[in-house]
Amino acid sequence: MRPSTLAEAVERIQGGLPRDAVLAEFVDSFDLASTDDARFTSIEREPKLTGDARLDALVGAIAAYLAKQRRLGRVPHWVRDPARRLAEPWFTTDSPSPGMREYLTFSSPGEFSSRNILPKSAPLRRARGLRQTGQ
Repeated sequence: MRPSTLAEAVERIQGGLPRDAVLAEFVDSFDLASTDDARFTSIEREPKLTGDARLDALVGAIAAYLAKQRRLGRVPHWVRDPARRLAEPWFTTDSPSPGMREYLTFSSPGEFSSRNILPKSAPLRRARGLRQTGQ
């Protein structure tokens, strides 16, 4: 069963489940929510700080990014906490070349780069299959 809130996803990660899989499942749940209010509710409750600076910053970036990209009209207050920012840049791709580092520095979405997280340009994009139309 997918986590229905970002806070629940963080709890599962702390419980030992793989971060990437759990966060991807949360994004699926978020996207499948039937209303914008339901989407906002899924990111509104602040996930507990874990002591893993990267994870703590990442969930702040995810909440801000989803709220803005899906035009929810508001961003949870907790994403502004300084504990949700990294002191040093984190390039999420493995061993990026100097050229790739420069590219990521300028192309990463603001919700991530403002927290010193430098992912690919579409960090939460998920592959989707074609929907059945009943034909």
